[in-house]
Amino acid sequence: MPDLEDLYREIILDHYRNPRNRGELDTPPAVRAEGFNPLCGDEVIIYVRLANGVVDDIKFGGQGCSISQASSSMMSAIVKGRTTDELHRLNRAFKSMMSIEPDPDDPAPVNGNGADIKLGDLEALKGVVKFPVRIKCATLSWHTLIQAVEEAQTTG
Repeated sequence: MPDLEDLYREIILDHYRNPRNRGELDTPPAVRAEGFNPLCGDEVIIYVRLANGVVDDIKFGGQGCSISQASSSMMSAIVKGRTTDELHRLNRAFKSMMSIEPDPDDPAPVNGNGADIKLGDLEALKGVVKFPVRIKCATLSWHTLIQAVEEAQTTG
């Protein structure tokens, strides 16, 4: 399926070159969390502001490869305006797509393999599973987001 792979490549490059939600939010009221991948040097900073259990706003910063930065952009676009339960379901569905065993303590489990959840542009990253070392690049922003949300819920 070369045409589909080309489309996915273009989606990844678009998010890398024209990132959505890049920037910073004032802390507080937003929470800031940092993630780092020592294997390749990717660094992601997530700023998230929750309001009544909803991702009111999200921004990201950092530096790294096209996969980590595009994944951060895609992740920020799909979770904005979602409830924390939806966010956790998206996280589990994305990790399932990335062939990572989801956290059994996740408060919002996905039934089956998460195929019932639409991941939008994030589906362009499914080819990353062919390169296991790059999976950490794709999931770094999700790990960092969950850390930020957990902090926001304990301090808010």
